[in-house]
Amino acid sequence: MAKCSKCKSRKAKRHCPALRTELCPLCCGRFRDKEIHCPPSCPFLTRHKPYQEKRIVEKKPPPPSRSGLPQDDLFRDERMAWLALHIEAPLMEYGKKAPSLTDADAIVALEYAKDKLEKRRSLVLIPGETHGPKNEIGEAVSTSMESCRYEQTVILAGRPEGYMTEEKVQCLDRVILAAKTWARMNYQGRGYIEHLFEQFAKIQEQSRSTKILTPR
Repeated sequence: MAKCSKCKSRKAKRHCPALRTELCPLCCGRFRDKEIHCPPSCPFLTRHKPYQEKRIVEKKPPPPSRSGLPQDDLFRDERMAWLALHIEAPLMEYGKKAPSLTDADAIVALEYAKDKLEKRRSLVLIPGETHGPKNEIGEAVSTSMESCRYEQTVILAGRPEGYMTEEKVQCLDRVILAAKTWARMNYQGRGYIEHLFEQFAKIQEQSRSTKILTPR
């Protein structure tokens, strides 16, 4: 039996339609839908993706505050709250367009954006493939976050500031915690998404001359 084309050591027991080569089960699972752009027709993707998504949303989050909601110290910083707003804006927009979008979908998209940010590299695209990234919402979150620039208030006017990678990861972690907390263990529901609708509605009512956001 041929060796795995990735690790070059274990036996290749699975044919990869994306790479058009053979992989061992371990490498298939490790790189599936991450470094390998798996087509929807892949039987291993279809079989294992629901389990992988379940593991993502069930990751144990940090402890909540006494109120039962995520600790909001990070979002009391106006600059970080502005970044969180740009992270959550695509989720709110997709939630409006797609009534079937669940909290689990939102959390998977946030984890996707975080994973892409930490790796600092894009998914491997196979020549000839025409379909887009596997997680469209996660890509939208990444794009919104990367383009986010904080502009100080009029009194403290200054040049728009970008964000360091560490700040983006920290903010994503706190938004993910907020999503899991608002979901209240019902990940197939829309508790978090409905919270976003309410939160953005309140923001629209606030003065356009300030970026102070309501703490989560």
